[in-house]
Amino acid sequence: MTQPAPTVAIDPQSFRKVLGAYPTGVCVITSVLDGVRAGLAVGSFTSISLDPPLVGFFPGKSSTSWKSIEQAGRFCVNVLGSDQLAISHRFASKGGDKFADLAHGTSPAGLPLLDGAMAWIDCRLETVYDIGDHYLVVGAVTDLACKPDGTPLIFLRGAYHDAVPLAGD
Repeated sequence: MTQPAPTVAIDPQSFRKVLGAYPTGVCVITSVLDGVRAGLAVGSFTSISLDPPLVGFFPGKSSTSWKSIEQAGRFCVNVLGSDQLAISHRFASKGGDKFADLAHGTSPAGLPLLDGAMAWIDCRLETVYDIGDHYLVVGAVTDLACKPDGTPLIFLRGAYHDAVPLAGD
């Protein structure tokens, strides 16, 4: 019989440093509830399933923006381009109207769609799992599109980066 591995205390700073060595894209999740827009920046967006098409992200439990998005029951994932660093900072902040003086339209589902986003994905809230200090949010994709060019905004080792193709690729 296999014995379970002993539990080792993991230092939070070491955990953050090691996991920070894995690059992530930066997205802004948007929604609207009773005419009030909500949005939050995430670096935890991922594809979950092709059939059916499902995506996911991990908002922090303390996020007030997430609470509004959850109540709306639908959301739009805006994949940020490397020229949208200021937008990432805006939606990573707490409080205030994050949409004030920000150029944006609406997705086919009527959700806030940020001008210049690399791609967008409209979703219906499928499931929310309570996991540690975050939630795992699963969305059923209802519509999506992307720009034909541009480079995504990437977060790596505590800093933002631009994706650059490798020579010979």
